[in-house]
Amino acid sequence: MSAPPHGTPSHGEPSPGPPSYDPLWPRAGGWPAPAPGDRVDAVLLGAPAHRTSLSPTGADATPGAVREALRRFSPTLLGPPPIDLAEELQIADAGDVGDPDGPEGEARLRTRVKALAEASDLVVVLGGDNSVTYAAAQGAGAAGLITLDAHFDLRDGVSNGSPVRRLVEDGLDPRRIVQLGIADFANSAAYARRAADVGIRVITLDELRRRGTDDAVAEAREIAGGGAAGATAGGGIHLDIDVDVCDRSVAPGCPASVPGGLQAWELRALVRGIAADPRVRSADIVEVDATADAPDGRTVRLAALCVLELLAGLHARKGATR
Repeated sequence: MSAPPHGTPSHGEPSPGPPSYDPLWPRAGGWPAPAPGDRVDAVLLGAPAHRTSLSPTGADATPGAVREALRRFSPTLLGPPPIDLAEELQIADAGDVGDPDGPEGEARLRTRVKALAEASDLVVVLGGDNSVTYAAAQGAGAAGLITLDAHFDLRDGVSNGSPVRRLVEDGLDPRRIVQLGIADFANSAAYARRAADVGIRVITLDELRRRGTDDAVAEAREIAGGGAAGATAGGGIHLDIDVDVCDRSVAPGCPASVPGGLQAWELRALVRGIAADPRVRSADIVEVDATADAPDGRTVRLAALCVLELLAGLHARKGATR
């Protein structure tokens, strides 16, 4: 599914029109397609998966909605000094993968991510539901995984509730998986035991809040990056940003979000902190249903801000190497 025309929301309602134009206030988004043979710092790729979702969803409308929402924001970090990320980074948008559901769709997504990862420092996959994590992480050749999610995603079968289990079964070392934000009353004891049995590091929502974001991010980066005892170092990290880790008041467009989850600022801080690690080579933003969002579009706008936080983290790591 391609992105809707500018000014047309993905849920089909009339648009108030494009944002006002001010040459001194550039807007994010609208990035060009990557040119063949060129290398870029970051590239967006839409993956409108939705067919295996455990909850009814219009997540296939979300990549286009996030692109539209990006135009509401500036690509500027205030610093000081202020930094325009669109000037500091080469950013591209590779469009959408057509019909990424099912084995053939996953193969297309895996192949596309692989090609983009070879020509960029960071691939950002715009879901779609959480099923895209499976093929996206494999396409990027990830050896470690960090999830920001209220749920384990260790279910049997093939669905948006199973990508972590499928990755482990296909060879991803579970000792290099960290799951942050796992919530009470949103999971079963059976899946909690499954995570513990295979060696996944789980940082629950309560533990995350007790420790603070910086401390949790440091541990997650170390483990997923291969620094934990017994893990084999090397390989990149995939970051799965499941927006339903957030409180339902800030993410009403996530079918599985619950009251008491992360606040928007917490999610943004986690995303930027994790993305600052040069081993993070790919990320996905998933589980947002643009057709079920609040009238003010707050969930889609949060997803768009996660794109910008990923870019901010990418800029931080590049600045550290200069």
